[in-house]
Amino acid sequence: MLYTIAVILLVLWVLGLVSSYTMGGLIHILLVVAIVVVLVRIIQNRRV
Repeated sequence: MLYTIAVILLVLWVLGLVSSYTMGGLIHILLVVAIVVVLVRIIQNRRV
């Protein structure tokens, strides 16, 4: 489910770049948060 959310945010981010929509800043912040969460999950899985 986490990866699905990350993909959705990535698609919204690309749409924000293409359309120059004003919510682009929020989408960029959400994308950075999603990437950080995915990286934390990957690091935790390697430890276990």
